[in-house]
Amino acid sequence: MRHQRNEGPPWGRPGTVPGWRPPRARRGDIRTALLVALTDGPGHGYDLIQRLNERSGGRWRPSPGSVYPTLQLLEEEGLVTSQEAEGKRVYTLTDAGREQADAAPRRGRPPWADGPGGPDGSPAPALRDAIGQLIAAARQVAEIATPEQVTQAEGIVNDARRRLYAILAES
Repeated sequence: MRHQRNEGPPWGRPGTVPGWRPPRARRGDIRTALLVALTDGPGHGYDLIQRLNERSGGRWRPSPGSVYPTLQLLEEEGLVTSQEAEGKRVYTLTDAGREQADAAPRRGRPPWADGPGGPDGSPAPALRDAIGQLIAAARQVAEIATPEQVTQAEGIVNDARRRLYAILAES
C-alpha cells in the first residue's frame, strides 16, 4: 500500500533546508550595498535588486520595500540622482555618492557576509545544496514509498544525523 499525498512536509518545498533562511542584512547595510551596486553603473530599482542578488550568489535579495525608500533617501541626501528613462526611474551615483561607496567600511564585505556558516556568510553552499537534495528525496519517499521503505529511509536519515554529530565531536 502506498502513502497518499498529503499537504506536504513541514519543511516546505522540495530542496529547501528546514529552518534555514538567508541572513538578514542589518539596518544601514542596504544603503551601503546600493551605493556599491551603483558603482557598476546606473540602474533602476529592479536592476539594483538583481545586481545584489547576483553578487551574493542568490543568498541575499533585498526587497523592493527596502530598496526604493533607500534610493529615495540617497537622492534626498545628494548621493544619487535619478531620471525617468523608458518609464523607469534610473539612479546614478553623484560624486559624493561615489566617495561614500569607495569609503564604505564594508566595501569588501557585503551584507550577506555576516551570517553564520561559510566564508560568504551562508551555510557552506555545497552542503546547503546537498541538504536540499536529501530533503527532496526524503519527501518523495514519504509520499510514495511502502511502509517498509519508509522505515529503511528513517534509518538512513538517523544514521546520517549521528555521523554529522560525530564530525563535530572530532573537533
